[in-house]
Amino acid sequence: HPPCRGRKTVRTLTLARSTGVPVLLRPSSMDAKDILGLQKTSFPSAQEKKPRAPKEPQRKPDGVSREVYALTGGVGMAPLMPTIEASHLKRRPAVEKEKVAWQWLPFTSSARTDNLQLYHWVRVVNNVPPTGDYDFAKYNTKVDVLKYTDEEYEKYLTEPTWSREETDQLFELCQRFDLRFIVIADRFPTARSVEDLKSRYYSVTRALLIARARSFDEVAGNPLVKETFNAAHETERKRALSALFSQTKQQERKDAEVLAEAKRIMESRAANKNVEEAGAPTSLPNAAVPADGVSPLSNNLPSSAATHPAAAANTSIPDTLRMLKVYLRTHALDQMVQAVTASAGIRMIKRVDQTLQDLGVNLKPKVPTKAVCAEHLELRNEILTLLNIQKQLQNKEAEVLANRESSFTEAPTTPKVHAEWVTTLFSLCFCVEDI
Repeated sequence: HPPCRGRKTVRTLTLARSTGVPVLLRPSSMDAKDILGLQKTSFPSAQEKKPRAPKEPQRKPDGVSREVYALTGGVGMAPLMPTIEASHLKRRPAVEKEKVAWQWLPFTSSARTDNLQLYHWVRVVNNVPPTGDYDFAKYNTKVDVLKYTDEEYEKYLTEPTWSREETDQLFELCQRFDLRFIVIADRFPTARSVEDLKSRYYSVTRALLIARARSFDEVAGNPLVKETFNAAHETERKRALSALFSQTKQQERKDAEVLAEAKRIMESRAANKNVEEAGAPTSLPNAAVPADGVSPLSNNLPSSAATHPAAAANTSIPDTLRMLKVYLRTHALDQMVQAVTASAGIRMIKRVDQTLQDLGVNLKPKVPTKAVCAEHLELRNEILTLLNIQKQLQNKEAEVLANRESSFTEAPTTPKVHAEWVTTLFSLCFCVEDI
């Protein structure tokens, strides 16, 4: 073995001698330095590693699956929107501050012809006063009133009811007050209505435009030429407007009801016309209305019922209403219905009402005119006659059936149903179907 000079080697050899165990010595870097006589300096070994800072455990955010979190490498998800720190929002933008002041400055308006100089408060920014025209000068609009010559007046503008002096005064006031005819009528020296002043001005202006144009087509699109002023229509419009504004609430409701009823009638007529144009089957020959105004139902009725509906209605008017010159037709219709059904019972009256409802007829006409009320009364009479005949026929049939079933007694002669009743019954059935 080479000589060992290190303390660790000496201690190892001394331990081996005392114990008697052979020891294999492994030279270290320090022993090699002792042998070579190099300076002992400590170098960090390659195996020694620097301690690493402990990693903080990252928790998977809520709402993110494990696979997606693993694909991102454990890094948080990218934000959906760019984030801005709250401190940046509180910062004011770096803008130069404007110095605003209000100053009492003079101004002139192009709307005035005398160059009058006035003063007003103006908002001045950075000591720079505003320039330009007065802001409200653009609202000073004027009407171009035409001027006429003596030759034009004598040739185109003469009017028997207007003199030359009145026409000159009218056009002078129109130029002065910018066609404010209410003010012009107040300042006009003679008593003229607003409509007369408008009619004279627009007729003169229209005649001048047509006379000065090379052709009528050149001024055909001008509103004054295209639409002539109608003084009568203007007067009627104002009168109707005044009457409309002076209406009460009750009158307004009544007008609304009348308009609604008129609209319903027009819609029903239009629907019937469309059905007729679409090729709807025509009514039966018996349902045609003759020229004399007789109801179509009267053709199939007995001779006693074939009378004019208006005449039947006049005969059924109560005497209490005939004494009155003016009465409500709906009230008269109720009394006439009561007079017609006075002899019938309550059950028969209810059957008549039920038959009307089955036929789609209102119990009370919505438009109770004289002709409608007459037809309504005639229909009620026919239905009542039909129900009475049906009742008599049922009674006769019941008697016949009872006589046939009685075998212990001699069967009496079967009552015969009058042919006239059967004929009337069938005629009424056909009439109801036509209705």
